[in-house]
Amino acid sequence: MNGKILAIAGSDPSGGAGIQADIKTISALGGYAMAAITALTVQNTQKVYDVHPVAADIVAAQVMAVLDDIRPDAVKMGMMGTSETLSVLTGIFSENKDIPLIVDPVLLSTSGHALLDPRGVEGMISEMFPLTYLLTPNLAEAALLAGVETIEDIPDMTRAGEALLNLGPKAVLVKGGHLSGEILTDLLVTPEGVYEFSSPVIASRHTHGTGCTLASAIATGLAQGRGLRQAVARAHAYVHKAIAQAPGFGHGKGPLNHLVTLD
Repeated sequence: MNGKILAIAGSDPSGGAGIQADIKTISALGGYAMAAITALTVQNTQKVYDVHPVAADIVAAQVMAVLDDIRPDAVKMGMMGTSETLSVLTGIFSENKDIPLIVDPVLLSTSGHALLDPRGVEGMISEMFPLTYLLTPNLAEAALLAGVETIEDIPDMTRAGEALLNLGPKAVLVKGGHLSGEILTDLLVTPEGVYEFSSPVIASRHTHGTGCTLASAIATGLAQGRGLRQAVARAHAYVHKAIAQAPGFGHGKGPLNHLVTLD
């Protein structure tokens, strides 16, 4: 077991996204998974029905209990739920800047359920971004956070990534899973350059939790001593294979196969 990763996210009772996906991913890639729960969601592969945030002080207490004992080598932050939780987490990680913080800015569920209030979105940009080692937005999140109307191609992804980079993160990975075409490209934007990670699109409805999975896979790679580009490359390959070998569960967007192994 190599690398200790703390995942901070909401719970998905159907097991495909959130903390459940984080723990499976980290474990499958050989890391040691720890978890702090920010919200209890009522969801399945079809939609998010309800969200019950955990009190911010309880979230903070979970995180501090881990930091004071089994100190993580990387932190993956997903759904924060409320502006209060975001604020306390910002305070904690402003005092722990040596730990790489991978932020998956979960703002809206696929079914349209808001997962962070407007004040929280503002706080994410002004307070969390400057502490972030890697930001991993999907196209809708990148457009909202960068203040652009739409992202329709790789040049648009590049411009949005550069705009987000200027807001404070050390690097931005704009995920291209919602673009049309036969090739899926994730775009890593860094001060040193822009890098593409591409694979053939898999015709599958089983994509529930891909964002959580990708961010946790990257965090695991960083915790294990991989460079950023190497961590992203392995994570991209892992998610692609996990989709290709999805078990086919559920009546909606089903879960991935998190137990795939890479050669």
